[in-house]
Amino acid sequence: MRKQMDSMNHNTHHEGIRTVKVNKVCDFSGNSDLCICAVTWNMNGKVVYEDLVELVGSNSKSDLLVVGLQEVPRKNIARLLETALVDTHVLLGKAIMQSLQLYVFGPQNSGLSIKELKVDKHSVGGCGGLIRRKKGAVAICMSYNGIRMVFISCHLSAHARNVEERNSQCRHISHNLFSKYRNPYSQPAQVTVWLGDLNYRIQGIETHPVRNLIQKNLHRFLTSKDQLLQEAERGQVFDGYCEGTLTFKPTYKYDVGSSNYDTSYKVRVPSWTDRILFKIQDMEEIRASLHSYESVDDIHSSDHKPVKAHLCLKVNEQP
Repeated sequence: MRKQMDSMNHNTHHEGIRTVKVNKVCDFSGNSDLCICAVTWNMNGKVVYEDLVELVGSNSKSDLLVVGLQEVPRKNIARLLETALVDTHVLLGKAIMQSLQLYVFGPQNSGLSIKELKVDKHSVGGCGGLIRRKKGAVAICMSYNGIRMVFISCHLSAHARNVEERNSQCRHISHNLFSKYRNPYSQPAQVTVWLGDLNYRIQGIETHPVRNLIQKNLHRFLTSKDQLLQEAERGQVFDGYCEGTLTFKPTYKYDVGSSNYDTSYKVRVPSWTDRILFKIQDMEEIRASLHSYESVDDIHSSDHKPVKAHLCLKVNEQP
């Protein structure tokens, strides 16, 4: 699996993150082999059941629902999610490291479609406290209907200045996850979905000009200032991964209970900290079509807005 996951090294040749457009209509004419809805949300140590319903309740048509959560409170989130999805989905697997959690749900009676499910976690340090801001990653590896996949939910170091620290954490996570299962005969994952609070920030521009652009719905001009895209272009992280176009507003930091950006004395620069990336190992083998990549702006219980992506896969027929 290392061939597929450990692509975040210092190569002289690198692709960076490829930005892909959202196709509202399925490229495969409704004939996809697998549709995945992925969700990431930093909960800020609080849970409101109605928000979880809003987050996952409209995804009944997805074959797999992948939910990555950060700063999860000391509540039974799995039970709340199962209740919200009781009519459509069942829990197939979970990976938990304190406040960093990952859940994969599938349709009713889909258990027979799963093979070789494994879970792993890797800590990169962090601090405790009431909301337990655990840093690191949790992951689930599985084969579903014959497609080998890895799902990773991470929470990386905060603050704009810690770019190199985040880069290093990405590489450590990629290198260490599932390392105990590696052998010369193992096949790499065909699809990787990496989501979470990556904590990369907008830099090189002050907070008020950023807010003015957002208010005028011109935030697309801020992507050139996004640290994650910059670092990927330098070949530091996520080489060969894809991400939808950042058409939604930066997802952090909001005043809790509102849609207003940070009004504290820090007046933080709004940033796209919450991201969903994917990588197809062999595009001649599997085609991918992204149908949505958006934030959920009507959830107000956290200082982050959740992010959702809808990805459909089609296995090409081999000659």
